[in-house]
Amino acid sequence: MEKSLIDIVEAVRNYVGVLRKQPIKKVVEILKLTHQYGSQLPNYGDDAAVIPWKGEYLLFATDGMMTGLLINEPYAAGKASVMVTVNDIYSMGGRPIGMVNVLASGDEKHRALIVEGIEKGCRKLRVPMLGGHLHPDAAPSSPSLSVAILGSAKKLLRSHLAEAGDDLILAVDLNGQKGCRSVVSWDANSGKTSEALLYRLDALPLIAERGLSCAAKDISNAGILGTISIMLENSGKGGCIDLEAIPRPSEIALIDWLHCFQSFGFILAVKSEKSEEVQEIFSRRSISSRVVGKVLDDPTVTLKQQQESITLFDFRKDEITGIRYNGLKSEKLSLLAQNPRLT
Repeated sequence: MEKSLIDIVEAVRNYVGVLRKQPIKKVVEILKLTHQYGSQLPNYGDDAAVIPWKGEYLLFATDGMMTGLLINEPYAAGKASVMVTVNDIYSMGGRPIGMVNVLASGDEKHRALIVEGIEKGCRKLRVPMLGGHLHPDAAPSSPSLSVAILGSAKKLLRSHLAEAGDDLILAVDLNGQKGCRSVVSWDANSGKTSEALLYRLDALPLIAERGLSCAAKDISNAGILGTISIMLENSGKGGCIDLEAIPRPSEIALIDWLHCFQSFGFILAVKSEKSEEVQEIFSRRSISSRVVGKVLDDPTVTLKQQQESITLFDFRKDEITGIRYNGLKSEKLSLLAQNPRLT
């Protein structure tokens, strides 16, 4: 039985993948003070840091695996650590260069499964794991794994550049199966060749390099609606999302799909006149993409289902990450070189 619209709103607002984003703001506010020492572009919620380099951009990102996943499914956690960091780079219009990791596991068999998963993920996505640091004496109850990745991009897709009037295009790979047990997930990677996976992922830098979009995010553990809302929050905007337009596999209930951890899932903000070309790029790669909503100036996120609509977030009083780009003149000047649409 499908849930009502108000049940969906409550489920998304109280979803752990959304709630765990709330502490980010305080951490960012403190560490932002260190940005005076670097040459990076301002970061308003991007999936990776951006450093101008020789006429292009270096992308630098990191992810950490959830403890429960590491304990219950160490091999899957190792594979996922590669996949999520690689997706972060592609979501910003880049391509990976290499990775390093920090692994803490005091059990040799457990550690071997994690490392085996990492190796499989690297081989599948053809990214080298170049080094790292090992804590071989960690307690079995508290393993940890973090992976950092370096990539490069010619043109960028940013988290905070969605503009009022943009179409919201959701791109997901429905050719998959239910994934690991520890989290609600959709595995659209297994059974595909490396060539197929990389051809699929290369849609994002291609879209960036053709100037078809400036704003995108990887669907994170906040789920589909949570991630769309974060991009709108980062952009200082709101939006209307049509639940009926969201592509999903028939075997997964709507609420589970909205929470689902995606092996391939991206949200893009695209000018309406460019939406058809963007969707064609995904279609050629057997990716389902649909316009699921619009970006609005009003800072509220509204869900629509048939004739009913309801507010999901009101950013005048709600915060997910609390990171918002307000379009200040000083901030714009630092972005003009790589984002002509801000002029």
